[in-house]
Parts: sequence; C-alpha cells; structure tokens
Amino acid sequence: MKAIVVTDQAAGTAGMTLAERPDPDAARLASLEGANYGDVVVKVYASGFTGNELEWPSTWVDRRGFDRTPSIPGHEVAGVVTALSYGTTGLSVGQRVFGITDWTRDGTLAEYTVVEARNLAPLPGDVDFTVGAGVAMAGLTAWQGLFDHGHLLEGQSVLVHGAAGAVGSMATQLAREAGAYVIGTGRASGRQTAVDFGAHEFVDLDNDPLEDVGGVDLVFDVIGGDIQKRSAGLVRAGGTLVTVTGPPEARPADGLAIDFVVVSDRAQLGEIVRRVRDGRVRTNIGTVAALDDAVAALNPSERTKGKTVIRVRP
Repeated sequence: MKAIVVTDQAAGTAGMTLAERPDPDAARLASLEGANYGDVVVKVYASGFTGNELEWPSTWVDRRGFDRTPSIPGHEVAGVVTALSYGTTGLSVGQRVFGITDWTRDGTLAEYTVVEARNLAPLPGDVDFTVGAGVAMAGLTAWQGLFDHGHLLEGQSVLVHGAAGAVGSMATQLAREAGAYVIGTGRASGRQTAVDFGAHEFVDLDNDPLEDVGGVDLVFDVIGGDIQKRSAGLVRAGGTLVTVTGPPEARPADGLAIDFVVVSDRAQLGEIVRRVRDGRVRTNIGTVAALDDAVAALNPSERTKGKTVIRVRP
C-alpha cells in the first residue's frame, strides 16, 4: 500500500516521503494466532495530520521505548472497515467510521490502517469522509477541554486562544452553543474567521492588550508560553485554565490549571457528528490534497488557513 513515512526526527515534515508499505494482514488479524483483540482494519478515505506530531516521542518509539521507524504519521481517520480482529464487536465490515488512532502505532496517512474498534464511531452516510477526518481530533479536543476538564456551564465566559484554528474554531462553536460568552484570540488575520465561527469578541495578540479582557471563567489554551502565563491571571476565582501544550507553566491564583491529552470517545464523536449534520458546528478545513501530494501539502511555502486534510481515495 502507499503510505507517508518518516524516519528522521530532525528533518520534521520535510523528511516525509511517499513509500510502499505492507498491507495489514487481515487474514492473520482475524485468526486466533494473530489476534489483537479489538482491532479493525480501516480502508482510509481521508486522513488528518496534527502539525506537531513529529515532535511527539510516540511517533518514533513504541510503548516499550523501542525504535519503530519507518513510522506512518497521521492519527485522524475516516474510512470503511474492511476486516475485524478475532473477538471484535461493535463494528461491522463495510461500515463507515471516523475517529483517532493510537499514538504509538502506525497512523492514517496510508491506504489502510489498523485501529482499535473502541477508538472509532459510525460516520453517517451523508457526512463526507473529508469532514469526518477534519472534525475527529479537533472536535474531541475542544469537547474534552471545555466540558470534561473545564466544566463549562451556560452563562460563563471562556477565552479561546487560537480561535481561528482547527481546534480553536471548534471550541468557539461548542462553547457558544453551550450558552457561554466567547472571547477569541489570535493574529489579526484570524479576526473575521473567529467571529464567523461564533466569537463574541476577538483579541489580536500582537496588538491588543490581553489583560483588557478582564476576568473569565475558563481559558482554553493551545499556545502555551507567555500567553498562557498572562492568561492565568485572567481566570476568576474558582475558574480553570485548560491547556493542550503540556504541564502548565502558570496557575490561576484561585483556580485550577489542567493539561490533558485528547482520547478517543465513541459517544463524544457521536455528539460531535450529530452537530455537524444539524449545522450547529462546521469544520475548519483549508487545504484538501491527494495522498500523492501529501508531502507538498504538509510543507506549504506559505501559511495556510484551516486544517489540511489528505484525501486518500476519491
């Protein structure tokens, strides 16, 4: 099968190459001898890629810490189940699915991938594969940051950093739908995008004083560094700063600071795709490219807006 592979961590995305890799052994997967309980083979139609994946240790080593290159990156998938491992339940061959895959296994920038069934949810027939791949990671990250960790409630205020990005725009939409007041941040060029996705206000981090925001109940941080440190001081008593950038570098004086790594959740994926179908949330997809053009698409010469999705099959 065709796949994008990486072998050199120092090279970053420029070190990606299109290569031939072995197809998943569906017959062995379905046998007692080769059973890895809970796995399914997915024929990939669309794949997403997170920009800093190649900085994650899990891209380069397995759970035991052993080198696993050449690795196939990409952990956001939409496709069709083609085989089930022995004993797998909950999905069926031929079913359309979407979700995110395990960090320490080969990913989704390939014609086929092997995924634990529990990491996938049914993808309705009227939702395009590109949308499914584009919403899986962004939707789950936003949902879990806002509700599982931030415990956002109707009437509260939330400061969403990177509100014009894939995750930030999803957080903006979900927070607004939940009845929160949303203040988005980012570069000046992202102002209209953030507003279009539902931000009530926008702060240009290059030119507007962040501190003028005043107090908020929740900060949703995808930036880290100095912005995170300054944001901690904006959290009201009893509020929360939630970040996906690693252990918090600053904490609110009278609140919580929580970092988390997104996990797949079938029920949450179902809630998210239901909102997509109802028109309550939209994906923020910029470039869609074929697998043969993935290396160039993931190494753009100019800054691009929205998420890049690789369309593996028409």
